[in-house]
This record gives sequence, C-alpha cells and structure tokens, in this order.
Amino acid sequence: MKHESNRNNYTRFKPSPGKTYIAFFKPYEVLCQFSKEAGSEKRTLAEFDFPKDVYPVGRLDYDSEGLLILSDDGRLNSALLNPEQAHWRTYLAQVENIPTIEALTALKNGVLIEGKKTLPAKAELLSEVQPLPERSKPIRFRQNIPTAWLKLSLIEGRNRQVRKMTAHVGHPTLRLVRLALGEVELLSLNLAPGQWKHLSPEEIEQLFS
Repeated sequence: MKHESNRNNYTRFKPSPGKTYIAFFKPYEVLCQFSKEAGSEKRTLAEFDFPKDVYPVGRLDYDSEGLLILSDDGRLNSALLNPEQAHWRTYLAQVENIPTIEALTALKNGVLIEGKKTLPAKAELLSEVQPLPERSKPIRFRQNIPTAWLKLSLIEGRNRQVRKMTAHVGHPTLRLVRLALGEVELLSLNLAPGQWKHLSPEEIEQLFS
C-alpha cells in the first residue's frame, strides 16, 4: 500500500510556470551529459540545441536509445525516478534466442543482480513490434541464433539493469529502446532519433499516469 499511496501523491504533480519540460528521442551512442570527456569523440547532449539550463531526468546508457526527459525543474527527478513511487518505465529489448515462460517468470519475479534482487517487473514476449527507426549501427546477428523482442516495465533504474536482467536469464540484449514513461509513449510523440519537443501540461500529467 505504501507504493500506491505515494504514487497517488505524485499524480498531482503540476508543472511550474516558466519551467521547461522536454521529451527527447535519444539516439544510439549518445552520452546523457552535456560535457565531453577529455580526449573522447563520443557524442553528447550538447549537439542537440536544448534550451539553457535543462538537464536529463535520469539517464539512458550510451548504447541505449529512446525516451529521455529533460527539464530545469528540480522536483521532477525524485517524482519520476524514486522507486518508492512505483512509477513505471517501459522498454523494448531485442534479445538473443526466444525466452521461455520460465525466463519471463524470473524477470517478473525479480532476479539477483550484484547481490540484490530486482523489484517485481512486467515482462512480455512480443509477436511483433511497431516499426522502429533503423539504428545507426545495426545489431550483430549471429548465424543460426534467432532474436526476439521483449516488453519490460520496471519501477527502478539500476545501472544497465535491463541488460543485466536479460543476460541473467540467458538472453543477452542486442538493442534496447526506452519506449515510455508513465503513459507518455515515444512512438506517439512523432520524434525521429535526435529530435525533441516541449511537453504540454497534459503530457506532463501523463508521465505520472
């Protein structure tokens, strides 16, 4: 009941006048930071002409893609990302081989990663996925090894968690796309990789649905 009570509190989150709330389709191989590391040629958020003073709310790994929220509202980070609020974030993971019912059940119930069990999740094997933009570097296909798409929803965001979870059950992730935060879905925003848009008050509310 604690999660449900706290989540209800956060559904009343209201954007602050004058603050900026942005949805961004983070491309593959872009760091979730604005500054370049010394000697690094890796792309960063600095090249996408965001408004001044926004910062990423949470992060996506360099080799992951998908929905990233940026804002200059400091309240947003805890409201969206604290696992005690039971706030769902949803991913599409293309994995090696076809997961069994046992593997899906393990993902749902939680697996042990670095000595700590993951919180209960939602896991579904998809028969098809809505078309995604081509990745800048295609995934590596291995001869005679099929791939499958999983839809995973989590309320926590530990380091490289989805990749570690699928690897734990024997299905390494080949491509990872964050599809949604709350009810704000990436593919409904009509953004290409590298594009962003200001969220409307209604869309901000949907982040907490």
